[in-house]
Amino acid sequence: MTRQALATACLLAAGGAWADDRVADTATPARTLVFADEFDGGALDRTKWNVVGMDFWVNNEQQAYLDSPDTIQFASDIEGAQGGALVLRPVYRPGVDTHKDRKADFISGRIHSSGKAEFTHGRIEARIRMPDAEGVWPAFWMLGGGEWPDTGEIDIMEYVGEKDWIGVALHGPGYSGETPLVNKFVFDSGTDATDWHVYAVEWTKDAVLFEVDGRLTYRVTRPMVENYGTWRFDNPKHLIVNFALGGAYPFKTSRIAAPYNGLPQTTVDKIKAGEVAMYVDWVRVYEPLAAE
Repeated sequence: MTRQALATACLLAAGGAWADDRVADTATPARTLVFADEFDGGALDRTKWNVVGMDFWVNNEQQAYLDSPDTIQFASDIEGAQGGALVLRPVYRPGVDTHKDRKADFISGRIHSSGKAEFTHGRIEARIRMPDAEGVWPAFWMLGGGEWPDTGEIDIMEYVGEKDWIGVALHGPGYSGETPLVNKFVFDSGTDATDWHVYAVEWTKDAVLFEVDGRLTYRVTRPMVENYGTWRFDNPKHLIVNFALGGAYPFKTSRIAAPYNGLPQTTVDKIKAGEVAMYVDWVRVYEPLAAE
C-alpha cells in the first residue's frame, strides 16, 4: 500500500490513527492502528458507520433491516466483553416490513463503513460472540464499491448457526456465488462459535490470510484466484457487520424449508424469546505490514 493510499484510508476513517493501549491483548504485532470502534460509547458512531434500511434484500434472507434500537443495541454488561459491546438482535415483528415483494416477519441490523472508512490491504479483525441458533446468518466481511462481484468481497467470518464451525470466502469476477475459494474452520473440542473469538484477515497485495484467535486457518493467494478470474483485492473495501436470518447459505447447509427458508422453528422460538443476538466487542484495522 502506498503512503498516499494509507493516508486516504486514515482520512476516511474519520480522524487518522487511534492510539489504543489494549492492542497488546490480541495476537496482532505492533503496528499502526488506522481504524477502531470499541463500542464503548453506548450508541452507534455514525461518523464511522452507515445503517442499512428496508430497501435492501439479497439471498432470499428472511429479515428486513431496520435502523432501530430494537435491532442495533449496545451493552456494557456482557460477560467476557472488554468494555461495551455492539449487539445486533433479530426481532420477530410481522407487519413492519414495507418491501412489497418480501414481507418479512423479522427485523434485524446491518451496518457498514462505505464512504467513511475504506481500506486497501492491512490487518482487519473483530472480537465476536455468536448465538446458538441454527439458520441464523450473521457475518463480518468487506466489500468493494461498484457492481458485485467485480470489485471483490472478503468474508472474514460467516456463521449459519452450526456452532462447531464458521466459514470464510473470497468472491470476485469468475469466482462468485458457488466459489471454490471457500473454507470451513472447525473449532477445537471445548470451544465453539458461542465463545468469544477474534476473527481476522491479513490482507496483502498477493494474498488474503484468514485467522481465528491468531491461528492461520486458510490462505488464498493471487495465483489461486487467477485460476478462476481477475484478482480484485488491490482496491479499497469497506467493513460490514450484519445479522441476517435464513436464506441461501443456511438453506444450502441444512435444507430446512419451513417455517422459513433456512430457518427452523426452534430458532424462531428463541428469537421470540429474545435469546438470539450477535455480540461484537470491537472492530480494528491496522496498517499493512512493513514489507507491503
